[in-house]
Amino acid sequence: MKLKETTEIWLKGALNDPIVKILAKNSQLTKTQLETLLIDFLAENISDKHLNYDEKARLRLTKAKLSRGSFNRTLKQAKENVIKSIYTVLLLGYLGMFETTTLDPYLEIANKLKEYTEAHQELPEGEKDLEDHLKVIEIIREELETSLKHHSNTEKSEV
Repeated sequence: MKLKETTEIWLKGALNDPIVKILAKNSQLTKTQLETLLIDFLAENISDKHLNYDEKARLRLTKAKLSRGSFNRTLKQAKENVIKSIYTVLLLGYLGMFETTTLDPYLEIANKLKEYTEAHQELPEGEKDLEDHLKVIEIIREELETSLKHHSNTEKSEV
């Protein structure tokens, strides 16, 4: 399978994941910036060769021809948003705002997200074990989705 096809399948799967949708909706990244970051990450980690920015731009899901400059601008904006988000977390931690109990639900969600990710990585071999494993993954996903939706709606109404 060609790199473009493989990337397109992976991107569509990632961007349509219900948890990714909730997290992305409430993040600092636009959908285009997230897609661009994912392409940059994939190009560095799954391609057998180094891809230049023209090649990366062609991996975008958009049907319109995208220039290298446009891809680079979007990638720069996405990276800046990620860095600003990290600085925001560091600032709030430094100011002692993370020691309050209001962060506990988010820490629980982060732990559940880690559990979900680890469950995806550990696939059992037997058919019955696999069936049980998939049920557990689905339960964790539903809990995550419910928690994320609840807290994103709560935060918006409090602001």
